[in-house]
Amino acid sequence: MGRLCEVFPIWDALTEGEQSVLTAAAVHRLVPGGTLIHDGGEECLGLLVVSSGWLRAFIMSEEGREITLYRLGPGEICLFTGSCMLKEMQFDIAIEAGEDSAYWVIPAPVYKDLMEHSTTLALYTNRLMAKRFSEVMWLMEQVLFKRFDVRLATFLLSEYQRSGTSHLPLTHDQIARHLGTAREVVTRMLKNFQQEGWVKLSRGSVDIIDGQGLRSLCATP
Repeated sequence: MGRLCEVFPIWDALTEGEQSVLTAAAVHRLVPGGTLIHDGGEECLGLLVVSSGWLRAFIMSEEGREITLYRLGPGEICLFTGSCMLKEMQFDIAIEAGEDSAYWVIPAPVYKDLMEHSTTLALYTNRLMAKRFSEVMWLMEQVLFKRFDVRLATFLLSEYQRSGTSHLPLTHDQIARHLGTAREVVTRMLKNFQQEGWVKLSRGSVDIIDGQGLRSLCATP
């Protein structure tokens, strides 16, 4: 398994004492893809540091519709699962393993105590919090002001960039869960994309055929 020192983003900037405290407190976990790690309730799970695979942070409506807020890969931290340490801030954000994944859990009280005594860790945490809020605000802007065809094209291109392959093993239901819409809406738009020659649809997957066509769509006002 990857050691905490290999994946914690600012490990070398911490003191030996701080490193020792984190090493002693952190617990390593392995989960198969699809595992719900945190259900968004009041439980304070602690901070998650991804060592392999990727995790999906999402929220769910009362009707059961999901929308992905952001995803975390190796070397990235999820603060919101330890939100009990953040004054007056509570977040009902669920975390799911997008594939077979491994991560470290740092107990929130341990991290909070270190942060109160380490300027380096406090500054890093504040920067990370600002980044996450920026990602959520960007998502809100997309949902509120962008047409769905543009949002779908943007998502497919981001998946292509993230995975490095034009073959995307995603079902229409999975895409709908990421984008916070109904599966039927995704299916209808993907069929339009296929008619344009931008994608090829197969059972359980989408292949990007014309990435430039999708990028041109994203560039439309």
